[in-house]
Amino acid sequence: MPRTPENTGPFASIPAGTVQLRDARSSSTRAVALVPFEIGTTPVTAGQWSNPGTMANPQGSLPAHPVTWFEAIHWCNGASIVAGLKPVYDINDREVVWDVGADGYRLPTEAEWEWACRAGTAGPTYGPLENIAWTAADNVEKPQGVALKQPNGFDLFDTIGNVWEWCWDYADTARYGDYRSLRGGGWADKRWSCRAAVRRGSAPDALLEDVGFRVARGAVGEPGGTVAQGWSAEADRRRADIRGPLPVGWTPLRGLLKSSGSLEGR
Repeated sequence: MPRTPENTGPFASIPAGTVQLRDARSSSTRAVALVPFEIGTTPVTAGQWSNPGTMANPQGSLPAHPVTWFEAIHWCNGASIVAGLKPVYDINDREVVWDVGADGYRLPTEAEWEWACRAGTAGPTYGPLENIAWTAADNVEKPQGVALKQPNGFDLFDTIGNVWEWCWDYADTARYGDYRSLRGGGWADKRWSCRAAVRRGSAPDALLEDVGFRVARGAVGEPGGTVAQGWSAEADRRRADIRGPLPVGWTPLRGLLKSSGSLEGR
């Protein structure tokens, strides 16, 4: 049985590797090669949220929730400053730019999140849900304390169940505008929503009761770069550049394309 320490360390070192990401809309997969990184062993707790000067996450602490994507981004920068690290995000109102060469706290990319969640496993979960995750099957009415169920092979707790976790990536710049991705499932979700590959998206300013976040740490690219850990600014722009009539309900994130000029003159 995996160990369940009384007090978890705040971060785990995740080795390099390759993860297969699935795109349900296009029914395609892509292989993402990742460099080593660090990620929180639990979602950010309420104590960490109110006091980013301490990164301790004792067993049983409640995860911070509800938290918007923008709030999580601002918290990451503030926690980086307190820790003497270089803030990762340049924030200008709703525009957020990630410096992939900065060493501060940040949201993981979806590829990082899934690789860390799977911890070398290939199935939908890294263990029986009743042992590893708080879900609808537990009949709880709110988030539960972190690290009360079994960790995965990287000693990460609650990656599945308890609260959904924000990631850096857009959900789909062609279809959902500026929606950002969420991973992992929550305490009220059925088992089919609590799997390593399941993704959900929501507006970055949406305040959702079942949403929290987990932070990564460290530089994963060159300063000023726009590609890292499965994410690419250019890929975001290409995906948003939909030509011709749009399917009903699609809202491409046109603003992404302004810097490239590909929408100028339309």
